[in-house]
Amino acid sequence: MLSILKTNTATTQCIILSIVALVIFSIPVSAQEAIASTEYNAYQENTSNNGLFNAGDLKLHGFVALGVIDVNGSDFVNDDGSLSTELTEIGFNASWQLDSQFRLAGQVVYLDGGNRYEKGVRVDYALIDWSAIATENWQLNVYAGRSKNNHWLYSSTRTVPFARPSIILPQSVYFDGFRDIAVGHDGAGLKLSHSNDDYGNFDFNLTYGRSPISDEQEEILLSQLATGKAKQEFDLQSSFYWQPAFSQWRFGLSLLDSDFSYESARPEKPDAFFDAEFSFQFYTFNALYEGEFWEFSGEIYQSRFETTGFYFPQHHTDNIAQGYYLQTRYKLTPDLTLLARYEDFYLNKEDKDGKKLEEDSMGLIPAYFGYHKDTVLGLSYDFTSNLSLRLEYHWVQGAGRLTPVVVPNPRKNDSEDWQLWAAQLMYWF
Repeated sequence: MLSILKTNTATTQCIILSIVALVIFSIPVSAQEAIASTEYNAYQENTSNNGLFNAGDLKLHGFVALGVIDVNGSDFVNDDGSLSTELTEIGFNASWQLDSQFRLAGQVVYLDGGNRYEKGVRVDYALIDWSAIATENWQLNVYAGRSKNNHWLYSSTRTVPFARPSIILPQSVYFDGFRDIAVGHDGAGLKLSHSNDDYGNFDFNLTYGRSPISDEQEEILLSQLATGKAKQEFDLQSSFYWQPAFSQWRFGLSLLDSDFSYESARPEKPDAFFDAEFSFQFYTFNALYEGEFWEFSGEIYQSRFETTGFYFPQHHTDNIAQGYYLQTRYKLTPDLTLLARYEDFYLNKEDKDGKKLEEDSMGLIPAYFGYHKDTVLGLSYDFTSNLSLRLEYHWVQGAGRLTPVVVPNPRKNDSEDWQLWAAQLMYWF
């Protein structure tokens, strides 16, 4: 299976590596993977005949998104709080239809997001897709390789900057610290679709696999004190989506079950932590309305995170987290779209104010690390059909969605309230 590629080269070199990787893996993009995004569908239409390369059944497209981001009061992007250009996304995707039933699919990207995730090149997905059944009302696709996560409302479009609704997605669901683990996994899956004039359209997705965890990802999630090795044992996900007949609404339900392990470096070398097992379950319900001018969306979710070991051999915790976000977008003109969103998330539903977290840590972890609330205003302006500018401002309360996750850093994140603004220019071809 494909693993995450790493690089510390300059952006130009990363672009070259991306092209080489695309040729090696023969990767394409699938319109089915963007069912929740009208922008992505528009991208496919705009680039279908004018992409970087189009020759019959082989097509190559890409995007470049460059921007600036400024965070005041947290280490969300960098440690010193200075204005940063670490808001870069460069990607290439291609399509190769082998015959009427088989095609290859995938995407390679270069990312620079500061403390949000590992900097460098990675393969988001690279798979073979078999159209096993294709009738007037039924469609069954079976795929294997590095499969893409299509289960959450924006999981299939988060890897394409102009396809997602904002520069920074709701962190309680689309946490950037887990970005590479959540985007896809090495394994297999299936997608079953059914259309009916009486009841509407139905989609069922099922995937199984696991994602590699690089040393850089491990440091982002666990801190520099972890010198052992983290591993995802398995990732099992399913989702069901329903769009009623002749309706602009779409409703979805997703379920996730995953186990992780940590092998301490003791006694060969110093390690602040011990062997551990982690179990994670995540359940979401979402809704999306897409009208001529208005769009409404939201997700409500609950997760369970169980830890055995790690801090010390006898340690055991079992927390239930809950949250939601509500979002609206309004197309003021054909080129200008406004956005507003509110997000509310608690790491432990029995400790919504974080007081127990602070008490259990004997005051080392402030209470505001127990929650995350975010109010967002933004806009996007399309200069042309493939050039867009996006601006947004966040007012955040709490530090429950900052890295590292397992060992919070209150020294760098000593403020309960913090803000960020970001601007990103996006071009696709």
